[in-house]
Amino acid sequence: MPSYGQFCPVSQALELVGERWTLLIIRELLCGNYRFGEIKYGLPLISRSVLSQRLKALEAAGLVERHGRPEGAGFQYRLTAAGRELEPVVTGLGEWGKRWVQRQLRSDELDPILLMWDIRRRLDVERLPAEPTLVMFWFRDLPASRSRYWLSIERPEVEMCLTAPGAEPRLTVETKLRTMVEVWMGLRSADDAFSSGAIELAGEPRLTRAFPSWLLLNVLADVRPLSRAG
Repeated sequence: MPSYGQFCPVSQALELVGERWTLLIIRELLCGNYRFGEIKYGLPLISRSVLSQRLKALEAAGLVERHGRPEGAGFQYRLTAAGRELEPVVTGLGEWGKRWVQRQLRSDELDPILLMWDIRRRLDVERLPAEPTLVMFWFRDLPASRSRYWLSIERPEVEMCLTAPGAEPRLTVETKLRTMVEVWMGLRSADDAFSSGAIELAGEPRLTRAFPSWLLLNVLADVRPLSRAG
């Protein structure tokens, strides 16, 4: 990133973390996604080459460390103390954006993979079924080829699947992508979406009753948007 040519620490910091995608990579690492593929799931539109370049730049700057994975081949990426110190910056930026910037969501911002990845990491583990459970999400407003996603639950682990795992789902969640995003981001009442049928549940009655309690929602769901008028 070109230099701003200023001695101000704000400008110098932005030269390091102000490049496109960089703070979002930091966000994913703060969320506990340490493997390359996990970071990519949280940033579906970034190319693999750009992600690799950004991680190398963060490593060279001393914000990220790369380690071999103890359980197998490949690497995992961890924030250094300097990288972890960006947490209040990322959180504050998200809260500010939710209060002052967020507007009616455009269709091109409704990414089902990002949504499912965030749902996967924001489920109340203590409320999940003790036995292995496959949950299918069906976004009926999307083309058939990208309308279905699966969460394979083996508590405490939850795996997101982009293709059918082979087993029959014990619970199906049917809705529109926009509806689920609005509920997940706190822009629409979950109780209203379930009671009105905007989100329909099918499967074992015990699971359909419990499912709403599994959802912790996005970490910024409780931040209320404010008007920019005046």
